[in-house]
This record gives sequence, C-alpha cells and structure tokens, in this order.
Amino acid sequence: MKRFVEGEDRLQGALLPHCLDDYVTENNPVRVIEAFIDELDLGILGFEGVVPETTGRPAYHPATLLKIYLYGYLNRVQSSRRLEREAQRNTELMWLTGRLAPDFKTIADFRKNNGGSIRAVCSQFVVLCRQLGLFTRAVFAIDGSKFKAVNNRDKNYTVAKVTGRMEQVNASIARYLRALDQADREESDIAESKSDRLKEKIAGLRRQMQALKAMEQRVHDAPDQQVSLTDPDARSMATSGKGTATVGYNVQIAVDAEHHLIVAHEVTNQGYDRHQLAPMAFKARQAAGCKQITALADRGYFNGDQVLSCEGTGVAPIVPKTLTSSSAKRGLFTRQDFIYNAEKDHYTCPAGEHLTRGLVRSDRRGDLDQYRHLTACFTCPLKPKCTPDKLKRIKRWKHEHVLDAMQARLDRMPDAMGVRRQTVEHPFGTIKAWMRSTHFLTRTLKRVSTEMSLHVLAYNIKRVIAIIGVGPLLQAIRA
Repeated sequence: MKRFVEGEDRLQGALLPHCLDDYVTENNPVRVIEAFIDELDLGILGFEGVVPETTGRPAYHPATLLKIYLYGYLNRVQSSRRLEREAQRNTELMWLTGRLAPDFKTIADFRKNNGGSIRAVCSQFVVLCRQLGLFTRAVFAIDGSKFKAVNNRDKNYTVAKVTGRMEQVNASIARYLRALDQADREESDIAESKSDRLKEKIAGLRRQMQALKAMEQRVHDAPDQQVSLTDPDARSMATSGKGTATVGYNVQIAVDAEHHLIVAHEVTNQGYDRHQLAPMAFKARQAAGCKQITALADRGYFNGDQVLSCEGTGVAPIVPKTLTSSSAKRGLFTRQDFIYNAEKDHYTCPAGEHLTRGLVRSDRRGDLDQYRHLTACFTCPLKPKCTPDKLKRIKRWKHEHVLDAMQARLDRMPDAMGVRRQTVEHPFGTIKAWMRSTHFLTRTLKRVSTEMSLHVLAYNIKRVIAIIGVGPLLQAIRA
C-alpha cells in the first residue's frame, strides 16, 4: 500500500477544463492588484494607449501591462525578461492577465514610456491609505539612502579620479620604460621578444593617457565636474564606510511613524541631505492630507534655512543640531554652556556674566549678531576654560529663535531619534532586500524615479495588507 501523496498523470485527459479562478484564493494579494488597477482611470493618469488605434496590430491595454509590473515588484521580479517568462508559466499572473503573455520589449517599453503615470498610480494608493485613516498620528520620519546605479565605479570620473588614474598610468609607463631599457641591454631572442611586448604595453598606456586627458577636459566642462559614461545622471556619493563611495542615486522617503507607510519619496543625484528637509516635509504633509505634521530627521538634514522654510507652513521639524565646534576636545566651554535669555536678549556665561549684543553685525551678509562682554573677560578666573582670545564672542543667527523652538520640541520628545530610526530605516532595508542588494535596472534620473515608484507602491500594498488584510482592503478599493 502506497503511503505517499500522488499527483495526477500528465497524460490523463480531463472531462472538463479546470477553472483558472480556482487556483487563486479569496485572500490572495493578486486580487488586490486586480481591484486597485481596475478602479483607476488610466486615461486621466496619462497612460499611453488607453484609446486603441484604428489600424495596425492590436496593442495590449495599459492595465494589463501595469498589472504585470505591479505583480512583478510585489514578488521580487523586476526584470522585463523574467516577467515575460512568468506570464507564460505563473498561474497567478495568468489569472491576472487573462493568459496574455506580452514579450519583454513590450513590457520594458511600457515602463519607459509611462514614467509619470506610474508615479501618479503610486500617489493614488497613498490617497487610498489616507481615506482609510492610516495617517492620523501626523508624525513622519524623513531619511535618505544611497542606491547603486547601473554605472560602474570605473565608468565614473571626477577631478580626483582622473588625476589619480593619470598618476597611475605615468607610474606604469616609467616602470615599463625601465624594464625596456634593461631588456635592450640584454642580447638574446628572449630579450628581443620581451622588448616588443613592453613597447606594445607602453603604446597602450600612452593611448590610455590621451583618453584620460580628453576625459579631464570633459570633467572640467561638466556643471558639477563629474561624468558618468553608462548612466549620465548617476553620481559618485560618499557612504558610511571610510574611503568608500558608490555611484548611484540618493533616494529620499517620508514614512508614517504609526504604520510605517511611505507617504512621499523622491530620487535625487545629490550625495547629501542638507537641502531635502523642507521639500520632503511639504510633500509628506500634502500627501497625508494633514494640516499640521511633525517631521523627524537626523543630523544630516540640519540646515537653518531649511528649518526656517518650514516656519508657519504646518510643518514642525525635529532635527538635532550638528556640533562642529572643537571646544569640548580642547577642554573649553561649549556654546551649550552659555544660556540665552530671549526677553533680555543676552547670554549668561558660566561665570554668571551677561554677554550683550554688539551694535554691528559680525558678517557681511548682515544676519549674524555678536554677543560679548567688554570688561569681565579680562579678570574672569574661568577664562582659561572659556577662550584663548581676549574676549569671548558668541555669534547668533538673526533667526536663531526658530532653531531654539526646534530644540525645545526635541527636548519635549526625547525619544524622537529612536522613533525616527525604527520608522524610516526598515523600509529602506526591505526594498534593498527585494532588489537583492543590486543596482537599479534602468538608467537616467527620470526612469530610475519610475522604478523607485514601483518599489514604493509594492511596499505600501504589502504593508496595508499586513495591517488590515486583503478582504477589508478590497472593500475599501471598491467602495
């Protein structure tokens, strides 16, 4: 007696064909894809081919290709060639498309030609999340992460890289010339063949030097003095590892602190975050539909002008100040040891003296005031711990009250940076795991932005399914 579960005979005919719908359960996420895309007005969103042409070969409806892509990104299949194969053998994808199997070129062209519309679809799902009341806490964490581009590091040139490579080539030429001189002094057939090989290598290095000189001029003429050959928009960016850099893009996201949903995202090719606080906070507030939000970010976002831009806009940023002074390392008092009194407009030093504002501002822009005491510093016993100069001077930005108010918010929310870390870093880790820690598949900033929108849309759909389930999400979509 057999004690194993047996499958069907491949050659056994069936009286009635199987219903394809029987292979997809009621709580399968693929039904969410079907319902969500069917409820969209693809024409208003700007998709090409919504209205079919009267002549020529019939095209695939944009809804079919959008379903294929969304299914692929939900299941870590982003390549158009792999999606072509999945459409021919994957039962869920057959159910989703009605057994349609476009070729990879048709699939790839859809993503290339409908970038703005795909990003609009991502925004539409955020609107659905807002209607479900998932952004009621109105606290959002903002962060950026470096994603690798198709461009290899060897195909990216900066001033330092070109200079370094030219030095390496010069050193190699000098080494080969010494070896050639030594070979010329030897009298044998082996030395002669060796001389020929060395001459070929030297000629190749000189051609390489000419190419580097031409590249040096291209880099010098570039707006940011950087040239990428494979992906022209990719840029070399410093990473956390010492002496390392990646050629890619800086992806910015704003994540809801309650349910960890990505409410806004942006792909940039700037390697720093200092100018991204206000733009991302404004996008998050608009997407969430909240009048007032709290935006959490790390020290990399600290910028006085950015914080000032948020003043009076409904955005309350919380960003720790960057401490760049070396006074603490030298055993001197830091700025935090001087207490500012807003009512009397003076600082109180550790010795209890008042530093008052000077009549003339200390910078040419006219937005920095200087506070000092004209007499007390000369006889102060704490001066060796205060300043090596004759007088202790403290510079204060004319909009410093905005930074003081932000510091007060941080003091009232001491766990803000912990909330930020556990909120915004997890989505980045998840998406990079889905990408298998590799690079973007597309090139140029515009197409990479489209690819990132598909990742964000897939991530948000999975999060909402985990929060409320497939059934309630289907009801909300169809409502």
